[in-house]
Amino acid sequence: MTPRCFQVHPSDSVATLLDDVPTAPATVGVLSSRGQSEVTATEPIVQAHKIALRDIRAGEPIVKFGVAIGAAISDIRAGQWVHLHNCKSNFDQRSQTLDVHTGATTDTKYE
Repeated sequence: MTPRCFQVHPSDSVATLLDDVPTAPATVGVLSSRGQSEVTATEPIVQAHKIALRDIRAGEPIVKFGVAIGAAISDIRAGQWVHLHNCKSNFDQRSQTLDVHTGATTDTKYE
């Protein structure tokens, strides 16, 4: 089965994965209000995470729901995983201190 992702708004630069992409490169079906297209995943990405639909340069906004939800902190190529390691949130300053894989805080010691 071909993995799928969903583009919420036509201006979105990212889409949310509906299925795991276990290996790469892999063709991912992009479902949107304009029909279906494809993007090639350049790395494995898990379900519910974001995939870049186009190249996004460092400093450019990450657009989801038709609004900028963050900004790229490095160049992101179409098909790459978009997450804490390559973007910063416009909404939550603490998100910059979360572990990329576990989501645990890295700025607070719990004893």
